[in-house]
Formats: sequence, structure tokens, C-alpha cells
Amino acid sequence: MADIGVIGTGLIGRSWAIVFARAGFSVKLWDPAPAAARAALGFIAERLPELRQAGLLADAPEQVQARITPAASLAEAVREAVHVQENGPERRDDKAALFAELDRLAPADAALASSTSGIPASAFTEKLAGRHRCLVAHPVNPPYLVPVVELCPSPWTDPVIVQRTRTLMQQADQVPATVNREVPGFVLNRLQIALVAEAFRLVRDGVVSPEDLDATVKHGLGLRWAFMGPFETIDLNAPGGVADYCARYGALYDQVQGEMQPCGFTPELVARIEAARRADLPRDRHADRTAWRDRRLMGLAAHKAATAE
Repeated sequence: MADIGVIGTGLIGRSWAIVFARAGFSVKLWDPAPAAARAALGFIAERLPELRQAGLLADAPEQVQARITPAASLAEAVREAVHVQENGPERRDDKAALFAELDRLAPADAALASSTSGIPASAFTEKLAGRHRCLVAHPVNPPYLVPVVELCPSPWTDPVIVQRTRTLMQQADQVPATVNREVPGFVLNRLQIALVAEAFRLVRDGVVSPEDLDATVKHGLGLRWAFMGPFETIDLNAPGGVADYCARYGALYDQVQGEMQPCGFTPELVARIEAARRADLPRDRHADRTAWRDRRLMGLAAHKAATAE
């Protein structure tokens, strides 16, 4: 299949390499630090057998690994690419410089996508000759286990590029969600910020402990949200659907939203939450718990794939 250029080999870049290679694409991997690229190949080699065992890898791990080739230069990584996925530092000036190089080196018809979590494409592509082919393709970490990817064009991104990227992501077994206009944080982060801010506020105000707040989400909302979005959730939570739900609970929503004032990350509040988390998870076990999270995500992803509608 076609070449994909993956630029930057940190946690997100190496995960994108798995996503595309697993789907049969040829991946050219490049990082300005050669040691980082080597580490990424080692990480991928460790993850692929786990994915195979979980039923999330159709081909043998060695076949998938063979589709990923480290490139000696940025030019080599993108020379024949139909899509370039950038995973550089979250700094606007760095992205502007890197995208200028990508625009110069990549084929004229290649889409140039950034994995940025919050910088709009308009902030670093405005002056490019090929700015029409640039957009954000924001994944969720790790994208080889959490498939949604937000596609956010700039005001000058060609709609054909957005549609082509959407199709490519579907071919890579991702779930694209198009963000129709640039907003800070795109969609997923805005939803997460709303919930996390309210979580901090509830703990700050003594309504609930950090431990019980987490329990409420992972044993309550999280169970439903693993296979339904908020609109489908409320549609099924009232006999008459969304309109019935809003009629029943609209006054409560108005009341609670009126109480939702901004909650800053004050040093005292952050220290309180940090202390609660470290009591539950000492720092020296953080990496082990991250690996546990990924194994649980593998199991959930396999279950969802086996029970897909």
C-alpha cells in the first residue's frame, strides 16, 4: 500500500506507526534524534505480540514490523508519502518551521497532518504555499488502542484533503471525527476539560473525595461511555427520547450549569489531588500502572471489535 511518513517518534509517533503498519501501509519513520527512532522500533517490537495475543493484529508481528522502515532523513521519510503525520513538540514556532520543510519536501498532493493536542493548523500553516493541504489529525493516546482521531481543518484547508484524510483514517481502522471549525482544544479535549474541571471543583468544595470521584466515573459514567456517546445516553435514559429527557431534567441542568464557575488549578488544590493519587499509586509504580491501563484498553478494544454492531 501507499507510503505514510511519520515524523517524530515519541509516544504518539511510534503509536501512529503501529496504526498504519497494522492496516497494511508502508511506514517511513523519522526523528531528528536517531536514538529516539531506535527506541521507537524497540517499543513497537514489544507491543505487536501483545496486540496479536489480544486479537488486535491480523498479521504476524514480524510482517507488521517489516512495514516500518526508519528513514535516514526527513526528505527520505516523506519523498513518496501520500500522507504525513507530524508528531513534533507542542510549540507553534517549531511546527511552523517543520511544516515549511514538509511542504517543501513532500509530494505536492500529500496531505500534511499534525497530531497537535491544541494548536490550530492556522497558527503554523498560514504562510505556506501548500497550506491548503494542511490540517490537524489529533489522536487519543495511545491511538493503536483508542481509535478516535479528530480532523480539524484550518479556514484554508481544501475540503478534498479533509475527506481524503477521513477515508485514509477509516482504512487504518481509526474512527475519524471532523471538527467543522477551529476551536481551542478541538472537541475531545473540551469535553475532557469540562469533566475534569468539575471534578476538581467538587473535590475543592468538599463534595466528594478524589477516590470516590474516580469511582463514580469508572464504575458509572465510564461504563456507558465505553460504547455510547452523551446524546445516545440521554436518548436511552428517558422513555420518550432526547426531548423527553430534556423536559424532565432541563431545570436541573440550568441550575447546575449556573453553579459551574471556572475552577483554577491552584497550588493547594493540585497538591491535594496529587497527594491523593500518590497515596493510591506511588511514583515508582506509575509505569507499571500505565502498562496495566494499556492491557485493559486492549481487552476493551478486543471486546468492542468482537461485538461491533
